[in-house]
Amino acid sequence: MRTPTNQDFSRTQDRLDGQDRPVFGPEIGEFTNTDERLAAAGDDDKEMKTGTTTVGLSTENGVVMATDMRASAGRMVSSKDVQKVEQIHPTAALTIAGSVSAAQSLIRSLRSETSLYETRRGKDMSMEALSTLTSNFLRSGAFFIVSPLLGGVDEEGAHVYSLDPLGGMMEEDYAVSGSGSQYALGVLEQEYEDDLSVDEARSVAAQAIQSAVERDLASGNGINVAIVTDEGVEISKHKDFEALL
Repeated sequence: MRTPTNQDFSRTQDRLDGQDRPVFGPEIGEFTNTDERLAAAGDDDKEMKTGTTTVGLSTENGVVMATDMRASAGRMVSSKDVQKVEQIHPTAALTIAGSVSAAQSLIRSLRSETSLYETRRGKDMSMEALSTLTSNFLRSGAFFIVSPLLGGVDEEGAHVYSLDPLGGMMEEDYAVSGSGSQYALGVLEQEYEDDLSVDEARSVAAQAIQSAVERDLASGNGINVAIVTDEGVEISKHKDFEALL
């Protein structure tokens, strides 16, 4: 057997000092190709993104979520008919803003997990559990550059959650995300009230999206609206805002 040399111990110490892969790594959210992933996320010409304005409003009887319908790739409009709000649970929906591929993967994962939960336990996942699951998925780093809104109804009532790309989560009465969020938020600040009906909230959501479409180049081409109640999720799309205002 070969006798260890001082050089062998030196190389081992270098690894322990963090100059190589950590002994107990990788940590949660740590990827060996992090630099490449960051570079790809910052290259507007290579990745299709939603641009996006999305809003979510909580009411006594349900949640209203709305988004525009435009996707972009760099400076080009890559699609004029993107559905940016999807049902992920019998009484919950998720809006997407950011990387299209990561958002699609997140939606598939959430649908799978909520279905598995229902099969194992014989009941639907609560909104608190679903929001925590979504936050944990984002925190893992596997769904890079996605900033969703989560809205749904459970036994405790209606809920809207704002989530950031790193998994930060806050429950709000109303929330926005995407490149046109500042324009939409201005409308919500003026028009939102605690006692809005679902129909009134839908009109306010449409006003917010319309305001963003007027000023944000990455938002446009119509509106998707999801109405979430204890009876389920109903999603519709409209090219014209007038019918909703």
